[in-house]
Amino acid sequence: MRNLAEQLGVQAMSLYHHVANKDQLLDGMVDQVFGEIEMSATRTPWKAAMRQRAFSVRQALRQHGWALGVLESRSHPGPATLRHHDAVIGILRRAGFSIALAAHAYSALDSYIYGFVLQELNLPIKTEQEVGAVAETILQSSPAGEYPFLQEFMTEHALKPGYLYASEFEFGLNLILDGLELALGHQAPQ
Repeated sequence: MRNLAEQLGVQAMSLYHHVANKDQLLDGMVDQVFGEIEMSATRTPWKAAMRQRAFSVRQALRQHGWALGVLESRSHPGPATLRHHDAVIGILRRAGFSIALAAHAYSALDSYIYGFVLQELNLPIKTEQEVGAVAETILQSSPAGEYPFLQEFMTEHALKPGYLYASEFEFGLNLILDGLELALGHQAPQ
């Protein structure tokens, strides 16, 4: 609280007129992030709605990198957080997902999105030029033939014009959504 007060240019005690403690502050911050995540209209087909949500969650987490570690850790969720969770579950349930399959879907999607963003935020390479520089360093410093599959990956994929790790997000998301669609078609009648 002292650090926050210092950054805001106020006395630490003045913050307690607005929040009771650090936990309440974190709850509010997390709720703000959930409030930034866009949700599709209820009439949007589930797969399109989950795709839009995935990109929106990714954008919010990239914008608020600190949130990744605390987003799901709060035990007193705010109204934006509750609305968000209710909307996601509602979209899946209206599409015919059983309660269990909706839980599996939500977990698989968020695990993928959060994990991808974590890796994306921590990668030391962000631009096509940085990918090229790192790949060239690895290729030049590795003994010839020592890592043939890695070398093939770099020369035939990562060093191709336009490659960025960030573009891998949609491929993985499509796999999950297609798998969930298959699971939905094979679930036992409710």
